[in-house]
Amino acid sequence: MKSQDTPFEGGPMDGRVLPVLLGMTGHPPKTYRIPVPAPDGGPETVLVYRRTPRAHGGRTGLTRGWKYVYDPDPDRSAGRPRWPWSRPAAGPDATPPGKPDDAHG
Repeated sequence: MKSQDTPFEGGPMDGRVLPVLLGMTGHPPKTYRIPVPAPDGGPETVLVYRRTPRAHGGRTGLTRGWKYVYDPDPDRSAGRPRWPWSRPAAGPDATPPGKPDDAHG
């Protein structure tokens, strides 16, 4: 498999460059999770880094590589909907009250 040296920004890994395996599309994974064992033998901590574009090309606007940025609150951003129209409808049903037979006259 192919790998790419990818820089990390923020958090404990700030400034480090690690080789990251590329997927079938030639891109590194969208999230990179690093388990860190607790010094006292307790539950481990997981550092979460999100993939962002490193730079954009001049005329084409294509991405020139990737970097990982530290996500200090991964629980907050993990459950959000990806598209605004995929959110559940807010508020009660907008159907006016009445009998279903009233609509047919």
